[in-house]
Amino acid sequence: MYPPAPRLDLVEPVHGIPVADPYRWLEDPDDPATKEWQVAQDDLYLEHAQDLHHRDRFHERLTRLQSAGFVGPPSWHGERHFFVRRAPGQEHLALHTVDPDGTERVLLDPAGSTVIDAWQPSPDGALLAYQLSSGGREESLLSVLDVATGQVVDGPIDRCRSTLVAWLPDGDSFLYVRRLPPEQAPPGEERYHRRVYLHRVGTDPAEDELVFGEGRDKATHYRVNVTHGWLTISASLGTSPRNDLWIAELSSRPWEPRAVQEGVDAHTALRVGRDGRAYLMTDRDAPRGRIVVTDPADPGVETWRELIPEDPEAVLSDFALLDGADGPVLVLSRTRHAVTELTRHDARTGAPTGTVPVPGIGTAAALTTRPEGGSELWFAYTDTTTPVSVQRYDARTGETTLWAAPPGSARPPRVDSREVEFRSKDGTLVRMLVLAPPETSGPRPCLLAGYGGFGVSMVPAFNPQALAWVEAGGVYAVARLRGGGEEGERWHRAGMRAAKQNVFDDFHAAAEALVAGGWTSADRLAVTGGSNGGLLVGAALTQRPELYAAAACSAPLLDMVRYERSGLGAAWSTEYGSAAVPEEFGWLYGYSPYHHVRPGLDYPAVLFTVADGDTRVDPFHARKMCAALQWASRERAERGQAAPVLLRTEGEVGHGARAVTSTIALEADVLAFCAAHTGLR
Repeated sequence: MYPPAPRLDLVEPVHGIPVADPYRWLEDPDDPATKEWQVAQDDLYLEHAQDLHHRDRFHERLTRLQSAGFVGPPSWHGERHFFVRRAPGQEHLALHTVDPDGTERVLLDPAGSTVIDAWQPSPDGALLAYQLSSGGREESLLSVLDVATGQVVDGPIDRCRSTLVAWLPDGDSFLYVRRLPPEQAPPGEERYHRRVYLHRVGTDPAEDELVFGEGRDKATHYRVNVTHGWLTISASLGTSPRNDLWIAELSSRPWEPRAVQEGVDAHTALRVGRDGRAYLMTDRDAPRGRIVVTDPADPGVETWRELIPEDPEAVLSDFALLDGADGPVLVLSRTRHAVTELTRHDARTGAPTGTVPVPGIGTAAALTTRPEGGSELWFAYTDTTTPVSVQRYDARTGETTLWAAPPGSARPPRVDSREVEFRSKDGTLVRMLVLAPPETSGPRPCLLAGYGGFGVSMVPAFNPQALAWVEAGGVYAVARLRGGGEEGERWHRAGMRAAKQNVFDDFHAAAEALVAGGWTSADRLAVTGGSNGGLLVGAALTQRPELYAAAACSAPLLDMVRYERSGLGAAWSTEYGSAAVPEEFGWLYGYSPYHHVRPGLDYPAVLFTVADGDTRVDPFHARKMCAALQWASRERAERGQAAPVLLRTEGEVGHGARAVTSTIALEADVLAFCAAHTGLR
């Protein structure tokens, strides 16, 4: 029996459309009725979890796969370099440094629910600006550490949610992004209203100089960067795929930023090279990205000169400047259908001169170099069965060698992987990666994952959850849907705002392709996704319930009429649309999962997972949707004819980074639930 959840007779007109919201009361976590309902749901989940017989085996497999640990590329500052590493048995990433004499030391080693959100050493490596948050809240506190002594010399500075720090060349001051004090923000908007400030180490942050940000939209996000004597400031509205960009010469005070682009429907990033030229990576007039160069003192678009044109199939993601044997080298990172390619070019002419060897067919990311120049490039590499390692490329020899191996050993299983192509509802060609046990034959329990939003690409990567499922005998598929970035910005925009339904159609088509291809059957197919991927799962189970046997829906957006009223929802209207605009409300209401639950339908088994520390996506989405589905299935459930609808809630974690044991516990529960309802034995 599901816990009682009163349905309110609450119907409100929105742009002339009556919108029912029977579980509005579940939005308030402090309401005694909500607390009572939540306790009952916790008890219900624990009761069901006792019957998930594969939990312990999945937990064991995930623990083994996570024992590979993690290591990141080096960040060079003076004669020191810094990097993050998580050894087997460690709960969180720790920040290390290697001194000029080769001594390695741990600088930051968080414990409990505390995580490192960001870090940035000063140019000479003497100081470290870093940000920590606790309880999953992602409300970072910014402090400064003396690297030699390990002593905190400044901070903490609050209201610095994951800001990047841009140190000035003097090593004593930096630019950073901070929200206004709560008393200066309108009620309900305290999480917005960011500004760019200049801070000198050791001074009162209340006296910091305001550099930029007055008079812009409350949801504007800023990024600051300093390269070779120039300051760049980027501003974007929430998660918009376009930005305004300015540049200023650091030596000229007061700074008077010149517009590189403003009011343009494109995204551009700029770095000044050691040769004094400004290198711009832009999708302006090039949805898959291109490289242009200009004079930083005169950066307008009319002065841009194309150095490397757009590739018709590969998406530009990063670049690095190196010193080669025959002159300056530009290394480009592109993804072709989500797989990384690294290519060499003459930095003066853009002419291709070769490729950079990578260990396999996978993902190379986080390109780093020495700021003062040199021939070395470091990058992280991973693929579906290979934990992250750090590779070093030398532009003078053309060789790539292993720089840092994973700290531990994972012993991943043997896996067959292949790319499957299929057509979506409107005929668009879509791809997905399918992982299966070797010599698979006949339909098997299958777990289909997707995201489809914000230009995020589903790239090949070491995924313990996927490997544990395949090792247990299942098929794991990752659909590369519209809304992502796998095929460039046009692909992203083909799945956002008015076109969001394309994402769901792609996902349904992926499921149908898995069935038609003999990989699985509808009664053995589960779907999983988190955050925007949770919205995807919610749409899947309400639009095509007959196509899925189970659904794991994590940290989801599900009430799309009210998503802007909590968490960071107001920052996402550029991706989804705003319910305050009549036309855009029509898009949102047309697919909002919470508003499309119907009684009497045979819904799949559903597990909602949320964290009470989530400050991005409010857990009320899952609470309301859980109550709605339990109501819709109640009569069938009482007759033993309905699959369960459960809610798993955990404390002291949030939307982002978490302890490894917490990750393992969550993933083991999800896999065991999906196994129980797809017949995986």
